[in-house]
Amino acid sequence: MKKRLYDMGMLLVGAFIFALAVNLFVIPNDFGEGGVTGVSIILYYLLKWSPALVGMVLNGILLIIGFKLLDKKTTVYTIITVAFNSLFLHLTEHWRIASDEPVINAIFAGLFAGVGIGLIIRVGGTTAGTTILARLANKYWDWNISYALLFFDLIVAALSVFVIGVEKMMFTFVILYIGTKAMEFIIEGVNPKKAVTIISANYDRIAEQVTEIMDRGVTVLRGYGYYTGHEKEVLYIVISKQEVSMLKKIVRAADKNAFVTIHDVRDVFGEGFIDISK
Repeated sequence: MKKRLYDMGMLLVGAFIFALAVNLFVIPNDFGEGGVTGVSIILYYLLKWSPALVGMVLNGILLIIGFKLLDKKTTVYTIITVAFNSLFLHLTEHWRIASDEPVINAIFAGLFAGVGIGLIIRVGGTTAGTTILARLANKYWDWNISYALLFFDLIVAALSVFVIGVEKMMFTFVILYIGTKAMEFIIEGVNPKKAVTIISANYDRIAEQVTEIMDRGVTVLRGYGYYTGHEKEVLYIVISKQEVSMLKKIVRAADKNAFVTIHDVRDVFGEGFIDISK
């Protein structure tokens, strides 16, 4: 029950922040948007139809189409999100801020939209529309949700050029890019680390130095070279960004011919990092 209440809270907060992005920054500056929201905004510019009402209708149609393709939890969360997003779009319809700088407005439109959608997706919901398509692309083709959403949104944004013009369309692309990066940050977590894989003949020396100097755990994996068939020991280490320089010095001193790969990882749980139960 506690988890469900937390999820509901995040869905409402996310829907509210996304509504603010549209009504405070996008519409007052004649920008476009991606997905169903972008379509509803274009219809508002052309026909003065309410984005809240148009969004509710179009998202309802897409929900019916995607109902059997999404799991029950995602479907319920999406219905809640769509309903409250439309409500917040209506309630904040006349909210405005005193800002006439299009670049700043575009930046904040992207930040607000990205954070809002990110909070919704992080707890398992969607804003329907192209977010449903992005989740399906992630489920069946393993696409990154943030970039799948950007792909589908760019299609809608590009078509808006016939209504808002080239300059506003370019601002819209900026909004979508910033929104994607903000969304990625929210979805993937706020605990970025580096995972390092090291293949070296002097693996034992490197592991010893990492343990003693950096006070980090080292996992030794057994492998072999496919071409040579020779067995090799592979070190796997998770460290912070600030520790990368020290690790490079240790590896360089032990084996200048070592093979090293460094990967970005997020939300690291376990001993020495974050307790997974929290």
